[in-house]
Amino acid sequence: MKKVLIYFDDEHRDNSLELLSVASKIYPNEKISIHALNPSNHNQELIGRVHTIINCHSHTIVPYDYGNLTQWIADLQDTHTYNCILFPSSMNGRIIAPRVAMRLHVGLVADITDIQFNHGKLEIIRPAYGGKIMAAIECLKEPIMMTVRQNVFSQQAYDSVVSEVIEFQFKDFKLNQIKCVKRVDKNDLTQDIRQSKILISGGYGIEKNFNQIYELASELKAQVSASRKIVDLGVVSRKIQVGQSGKTVSPVLYIALGISGSTQHIEGLRNIETIISVNLDENAALNSIADIVVVGDAIEFTHRLTQIIKKERKGS
Repeated sequence: MKKVLIYFDDEHRDNSLELLSVASKIYPNEKISIHALNPSNHNQELIGRVHTIINCHSHTIVPYDYGNLTQWIADLQDTHTYNCILFPSSMNGRIIAPRVAMRLHVGLVADITDIQFNHGKLEIIRPAYGGKIMAAIECLKEPIMMTVRQNVFSQQAYDSVVSEVIEFQFKDFKLNQIKCVKRVDKNDLTQDIRQSKILISGGYGIEKNFNQIYELASELKAQVSASRKIVDLGVVSRKIQVGQSGKTVSPVLYIALGISGSTQHIEGLRNIETIISVNLDENAALNSIADIVVVGDAIEFTHRLTQIIKKERKGS
């Protein structure tokens, strides 16, 4: 039986639960015992999904207590000898994972997007060289460690299991010297595009008029995102880039304005209910996966749709 440890980030629950699908892909034909490290002690999402939930009640562990969290995972590895340790690609996951890898003297594959097998050998897939290529990485030493990009793996249907909740006792707990002085939550304008239900995305075809799509986004209560070309031109921040070298998104509605749809961009679209592609080129690659294709000027489409929405609201 293979043993897998997942780091459950309570602030990124969906990304954390996607790790269960990754574990199944890594060991498709073997029994797996999954342990979940859960510093928050909020176990509702994990009960019935994993075999062992590991809490820590004897000490208060905050998400940014990276020193004790690293020690916690290292101690668990000494005790249970996990074959694989998985982290979400959240801020906390990205910080803790390399610390653990250094402590355990093993490699780490960051921001993975797929799991494949080549002649029976496990290959871990991630973007490289700014998303221009996909690298297939083979790990020669256990535990296999990786951080997993959000929205790439679907949360799998699962057979309910009996979950055991245990309390971890630290061998060497050190008082955290860092205190949270103030917390500022992101407002709607800076919301992570991966959390958005509706995305209005602009590409090279609307480079000179990109700012006009913000009005439509406001009317639809949507977020604005962009293709890599727009980001490379310096029109918008890389924080809202969709694609292999950007973010993987799964909104309910994705409106693509003037985006040709390179492989790099399409790889960033997963599990979207409806894609609307607006482009002057009827043969644009994105049109082949879109649910609705509008052949025409993207800015004119944006203006007309915005006016229709405004008119409908006034009428109601």
